[in-house]
Amino acid sequence: MTEQRSDSAAALMPSGRLEAFSDGVFAIAITLLVLDLAVPPRDQVRTGGLGSALAHQWPSYFAYLVSFLVIGIIWVNHHTMFSKVKLVDRPVLFANLALPDRRLGRAHRGDDLQRHDARNGPRVQRAVARCHP
Repeated sequence: MTEQRSDSAAALMPSGRLEAFSDGVFAIAITLLVLDLAVPPRDQVRTGGLGSALAHQWPSYFAYLVSFLVIGIIWVNHHTMFSKVKLVDRPVLFANLALPDRRLGRAHRGDDLQRHDARNGPRVQRAVARCHP
């Protein structure tokens, strides 16, 4: 009976490594969001100035903001959940791997928003609702 306990105890590990891995995944996901932000073309900057050129790209910045907030909320909830967990086993580790695939992938699809301009406000709202239910 003592051997069985030592085997099950060996299968458990502190949750700190899982949290560190997840924090890294969240950090990478947030960093990847910046790749959707483009530098305005020089001709737009010359004609209307940098502020005007950036204003024309508002859907990209709005998509970045929404996606950043969604990922941030998921990270806060994940952190809160695992602050109550001290030990994890292999099934929990594998279950945690599903989080980046299901949740963070959805948040990163905010690039749909940057295809819409100011005249398409209702379309942007529908895109937000579709990407971030």
